[in-house]
Parts: sequence; structure tokens; C-alpha cells
Amino acid sequence: MITSLLVAFLNLNHLLPLLIGQYGSLVYLVLFLVIFIETGVVVLPFLPGDSLLFLSGSLAALSGTTLNPLLLIIILSIAAILGDTVNFEIGKHFGHHLTSPRFQRWIKPKYLHDTERFFTKHGNAAVFLGRFMPLIRTFIPFTAGISKMAYHRFILYNVLGGLSWVSVTVLAGFFLGNIAIVKAHFELIMLAIVAISLLPAMLMALRRKLKKPATPVN
Repeated sequence: MITSLLVAFLNLNHLLPLLIGQYGSLVYLVLFLVIFIETGVVVLPFLPGDSLLFLSGSLAALSGTTLNPLLLIIILSIAAILGDTVNFEIGKHFGHHLTSPRFQRWIKPKYLHDTERFFTKHGNAAVFLGRFMPLIRTFIPFTAGISKMAYHRFILYNVLGGLSWVSVTVLAGFFLGNIAIVKAHFELIMLAIVAISLLPAMLMALRRKLKKPATPVN
């Protein structure tokens, strides 16, 4: 399964134009579902949200395509906001059941633990900042739901984060995705986007590791 997902991820730049050519405007629905599922289904945090948004923006910049950057931002922002809202409700009503040992194959304890630390440290802003971090992005609203975060606070940062994440990534693809060097190394660019998105979480983990007291030598 992981191999299939990796192959699909690395071939997004070939697969998405084929889907656009075959299905036209129905591709908006496909993109909506992918973004909604990545943000709304806590057991599927590995879908390529950042890469898909960037690629969609770059394709929207091409003449003759059915994709419109403004429509992409509106539709996919709604998908991201609804996804996080559903995830929040899942965490609020079913979170303690889904974190039991029998679900650990899908909801990795390490991911959840890292997300809880991030949420505890950054509070309300975690809902906004978490948008830009793969894996953590999916677990933040789930964790917010478990912690019974006030809904009016959650929805505010959810909307701001969803709009910002989709707008920045789609527009980056629109303005930068068709530069010659980017097009020539698109697969590497996709991997770089994921790596850059994960950088805050990696730095946080490194900082935590460096803060750990040294084990005394007997």
C-alpha cells in the first residue's frame, strides 16, 4: 500500500493532467475529496496535500486548462476547513476510543504524542500553524477535539489556517510551478515541499532531544 501511494505521489504531475483532460471540471471534486480526506480522516494523514495544491496551482497557470486559481482556492479552502471540523468532532466524541491499542496500527502513538506536545505548547495557534505541517496537520484538530477546545476558538483558527494554507500553496504553484527548472525537476520539487513542510516538526523534535538531560554514568 505504501509503495502504491509513493508511486502515485511521484506521478502526480502526469496523473493530474490526464484526469483534467479526461474529466474536465469534475477534477475539482477529486481535489476536494483528497484535501477533505487528508484533513478530516485521522487514519489517513499521508495523502499529498501540499504537493497536490502546488501542482494544481501550476496547472491552473497553463492556457487551455479547466482549472481556475480563484476557484481552486475557494473550493479547496472549504474542503480543508470542513475536513478539520469533521476531525475535531471525531476527536471530541470518539477520540478516547480511537486512541486505544487496537487502533494503534492506524493512529500512531508517536504522531499523536508529538501533536499533543505541539498543541499544548502553542495553544490556539497550533490549529493555524499545524496546517503547514504534514502528519501533524491531520492530528491537530483531532487533538483539539479530545482536549475539548472551545469550538469558537477552534473554528476561527481553522478558517484562518485553511485559507492561508490553500492560498499560499496554490499561488506558489501558479507563479512558480511553470518555471523551467521547476518543471524539469518536478518530482524533486514535490519531495522538497514535503521536506520543507516537515521542517518545523523536525526542529521541534531536535530541540526537545537536545533539552533532555544527559543520563548519568554509573
